[in-house]
Amino acid sequence: MKKAKFDMFISWSRQRSVQVLIFIAFVYVVLVGLEVPFVFKTGFSLVSQEGFAKNRHLNSKTFVLESEEYVEERKAPNRPVDAPVRVMDQSRPERRRIRELHTLLSNLAFNGSSVNMNSTDGFSGILKSAKEAFDVGKKFWEELELHRQVIPVDYNNKTEECPHSISISGLEFQEKGRMMVLPCGLTLGSHITVVGKPKKAHPEQDPKISLLKTGQFLMVSQFMMELQGLKTVDGEDPPRILHLNPRLRGDWSGKPVIEQNTCYRMQWGTAQRCDGLRSKDTEETVDRQVKCENWIRDNNDTHSEQSKSSWWLNRLIAGRTKKMSIDWPFPFAEEKLFVLTLSAGFEGYHINVDGRHVTSFPYRTGFSLEDATGLSLNGDIDVDSVFAASLPATHPNFAPQRHLDMSNRWKAPPLLDQPVDMFIGILSAGNHFAERMAIRKSWMQHQLIRSSNVVARFFVALHARKEVNVELKKEADFFGDIVIVPYMDHYDLVVLKTVAICEYGVRVASAKNIMKCDDDTFVRVDAVIKEVKKVPENRSLYIGNINYHHKPLRSGKWAVTYEEWPEEDYPAYANGPGYIVSSDIANFIVSEYDSYNLKLFKMEDVSMGMWVEKFNSSRPVQYVHSLKFSQSGCVEDYYSAHYQSPRQMICMWNKLQQQGRPLCCNMR
Repeated sequence: MKKAKFDMFISWSRQRSVQVLIFIAFVYVVLVGLEVPFVFKTGFSLVSQEGFAKNRHLNSKTFVLESEEYVEERKAPNRPVDAPVRVMDQSRPERRRIRELHTLLSNLAFNGSSVNMNSTDGFSGILKSAKEAFDVGKKFWEELELHRQVIPVDYNNKTEECPHSISISGLEFQEKGRMMVLPCGLTLGSHITVVGKPKKAHPEQDPKISLLKTGQFLMVSQFMMELQGLKTVDGEDPPRILHLNPRLRGDWSGKPVIEQNTCYRMQWGTAQRCDGLRSKDTEETVDRQVKCENWIRDNNDTHSEQSKSSWWLNRLIAGRTKKMSIDWPFPFAEEKLFVLTLSAGFEGYHINVDGRHVTSFPYRTGFSLEDATGLSLNGDIDVDSVFAASLPATHPNFAPQRHLDMSNRWKAPPLLDQPVDMFIGILSAGNHFAERMAIRKSWMQHQLIRSSNVVARFFVALHARKEVNVELKKEADFFGDIVIVPYMDHYDLVVLKTVAICEYGVRVASAKNIMKCDDDTFVRVDAVIKEVKKVPENRSLYIGNINYHHKPLRSGKWAVTYEEWPEEDYPAYANGPGYIVSSDIANFIVSEYDSYNLKLFKMEDVSMGMWVEKFNSSRPVQYVHSLKFSQSGCVEDYYSAHYQSPRQMICMWNKLQQQGRPLCCNMR
């Protein structure tokens, strides 16, 4: 009986405990439900403000990278919080507060009614062009803003097929402008065969491949075969992915030679010349083929016959046990048919003429096989037929924006509400998607830029193709590193972007110094900062690869008329791919522009030299010249390197990261 009562008591106690636990759980749920809104309203903001305060404290000291070898981000040690969390006074401005920018457009404007369009000083022409470009640009931008839902052209919807082979006759080739289009480029194993005949030599007074005195002439016979990247650029001369130039007669050496090279943005690489001497055994090969084979280094037919006779005589005397070398003639002869085959190997292009290997040319960093979408033949040659085979079966995507990597890691760091050490303005064209993306992935990842102590922005004008502007605006919205100057882009008006860089640098970024470069320029940010710091802070500075006493070109593609520049010499000016001015000079330029007193010249680097010269008349400027701001490619221990393709940018950055010192990727 007692045991039954005891069991009943235990059971009642358990039930009571369960009821108490259920009640406590209910009360807990109610309290948590009441507390969650409060946490969301205040708690998280307190935490974020605390973290922001700690970050502000850590970043209050300007971070200066002492060496390129210091490439890894160092984590600060964890420290205890010395003060309790508190709500910060929102009315007090924070020194490193993130600055909010509400527009992609540059503040640069052009009021054509306030400038003299009829002046006779040679600068009125560019003012008229500027007014027209701004008027058209304004309409384009307004249309872009009104029609935000415009569907861009579908670059992936290709109408061209990818033929396995292409064959055209010499007549068809001539009718097509001596160009055969390869819709899908080349691939490993692709080969192109050309049947042609070099023309007889003719006299020339300016052969370009030899130096002559006035009144002299030279007998010349040469032709050029080129693989061109027709779809890699828009509105520019296509790059020469391979330039093959057999010179039968007329070369400066007086010998028949074969010269090979590449050209990117009118900048030629280092030529590979084959002059009849076989490449040395110590020289690198291309797919185990020598770069240059040997041939008889004399065009005299009698000598060639004597060489053949001597070879047979030596062959009879020496017998079969001794290995004899064969001296072949130059593979091309005037008015004699040849069959040339160009093939794409693992390591480079191989040239065979009449079944014999003549030369091999290694691939150069900058372009892939699929970029080779055109074959041209020009010069002293009659083409009989062209045949291309083993072409790629799939169509690559040539849309410019295919290069964009829409990842948050490439977004520009925020612009902080405080002065910065240097602002870098990068001139770019609307359709240069690949160039901008390469810079984002390379030197714009430098710690000085990621920490916002140096700020970099692209300056782009509007493109003539509306679909490019649509993609450009999307790119600008996403990455936050593009400033659109609202005029219709034109080479003669690049100077307006330079003024916009100065305006942004002094009025938006509040930079101590402003650097201007191009989107094919690789910049060693810390090296440039060190060069700037060599000049005392109270001095006005102008740093770059400075030209003194240069004269305008009066003929050719880059000719400058006397109306445009009446003087015989240019002022001292730094080459455009990379130079720095102090903020007082930049502020002077912007003030002169705002008051309509700034003279504009179509060559922006000469314009900067002209403006600095005027500023120098009232306040001394320290000119600093350095060849390390390279104008023509990459040099040893460079500060900036011009004419770098997107692939070269990545290559140079990787070398900088992996080896801790500046190395060139000169091969294109």
